[in-house]
Amino acid sequence: MTMSKQDTDTIRAVQALEDSRSSVRLRAALAVGTTPDPRCVDKLIERCAIEPDFHVREILTWALTRHSASMTVPELLKEVRSERAQARSQALHTLSKIGDRQAWPAITRSLLSDADDEVARSAWRAAVVLVPEGEEQELAPVLSTQLGRGERETQLSLSRALIALGEVILPALRAAMTDFDPRVRAHAIATEKLLGDPDAGFEFAIEEAKRVVALGTTGQEG
Repeated sequence: MTMSKQDTDTIRAVQALEDSRSSVRLRAALAVGTTPDPRCVDKLIERCAIEPDFHVREILTWALTRHSASMTVPELLKEVRSERAQARSQALHTLSKIGDRQAWPAITRSLLSDADDEVARSAWRAAVVLVPEGEEQELAPVLSTQLGRGERETQLSLSRALIALGEVILPALRAAMTDFDPRVRAHAIATEKLLGDPDAGFEFAIEEAKRVVALGTTGQEG
């Protein structure tokens, strides 16, 4: 039986996803996304877990969003339980791009506090996209437990996730401003500042928050 041109192209693209050259892998992922084929879903997800190049991973995610959510979401939900950190991170990232709220129950507290910063950051982004309407005020305190964590990029990711929830985060931020850890207090103050003034810039907000903490005040007086 003679294969169609599409079948041949699909086989070649899937094989090219394992090429040693990142440029070839990127073109292959583009090809699969341009002409979606359900037979490629497993390979795309498998590649996401091990692909070393950031740009290729982004195109792999894009290619997955081009396929039916009914096919991709169940497989991605398996990946968020993987022992491989990159598999968890990339699956969460892809779920946030697909935006199917049926994936919400998979965004567990353990993922939101994952020991791997990239996994946690992906979980925070996915959570604010997938959280059902009306449950934001329950998500905010869970996210706030991660205040003060990591370096600037990680802290900025958390601040952005919290701010995306809106003013429902204020009670959780105010509670964090009394935490014994000065890093937590400063991060909470900076996040509140950015909520009120998005143009302030995180670097400026965090430095100002550190000064407030050093002076022993949360800036809530009056």
